[in-house]
Amino acid sequence: MNTLIHEEYQYLNIVKDIIETGVQRDDRTKVGTLSKFGCNLRFSLKNGFPLLTTKRVYWKGVVEELLFFIKGDTNSKNLEEKDVNIWKDNTDRKFLDNNGFEDREEGDMGPIYGFQWRHWGAEYTDMNADYENQGIDQLKECIKLIKKDPISRRILISTWNVSDLKKMVLSPCHVIIQFYVANNELSCLMYQRSVDCGLGLPFNIASYALLTHIISHITGLNLGDLIITTGDTHVYLNHIEQLKLQISREPRPFPKLVIKCEPKEIEKYTIDDFNLLDYNPHKKIEMQMAV
Repeated sequence: MNTLIHEEYQYLNIVKDIIETGVQRDDRTKVGTLSKFGCNLRFSLKNGFPLLTTKRVYWKGVVEELLFFIKGDTNSKNLEEKDVNIWKDNTDRKFLDNNGFEDREEGDMGPIYGFQWRHWGAEYTDMNADYENQGIDQLKECIKLIKKDPISRRILISTWNVSDLKKMVLSPCHVIIQFYVANNELSCLMYQRSVDCGLGLPFNIASYALLTHIISHITGLNLGDLIITTGDTHVYLNHIEQLKLQISREPRPFPKLVIKCEPKEIEKYTIDDFNLLDYNPHKKIEMQMAV
């Protein structure tokens, strides 16, 4: 790729292509989408932090959700207490009752991302149970492999636990993470089966860039690339006009991310450990989440 071309154009060109040539499809939410199958993005994490600049991305939400997953938490109320409400509509009483979770306490997300990262194979009961030392800690195992066997081709995390899917409020969209070490650099590839380009993809790019930053900080490796491969890559019909505005804007330089603390256990990081420098995006664009 020509390094003179801003990497954000990868995202903007995917959105433009979907709007112009995507197939119109019905979907779970009944909103409707324009869709393409199979797209790729690659960001050099050495060249800045890929927080999109053609609209303001909710940085606090990116950080707090990732730290929430890292802890294996499944109680969305713990995010809401931090004024991060991105999971609220999928865990309120109405959503739970409509999706067959009448006996589940409001806020209980089921064994979603973080539970699978930290407790794969453990029997999920509810969000209040203590799962310490239960199941397989995929995240810790990956960090161990990166340190002890960096040439391994098995540095993988999966969230697509078929036996647990019916217990989750939403089936996981980002389902496979693979890390790769070469030339003392850590790279990450994430496969995402279903991608909401308007709201989800900018968030996911930043989240997995942040995860790669944290793990490189823990392992002492330099930063490599973030690669995202997508399956059903779609634009919701009620996001088209907002996204047309976004793709008309000129990208600005990506910000820089500085981790201020010394390396520590991955679940010990907090939002105060991260300093985002020189983020100067265009104005926020409001889009309604399809539930």
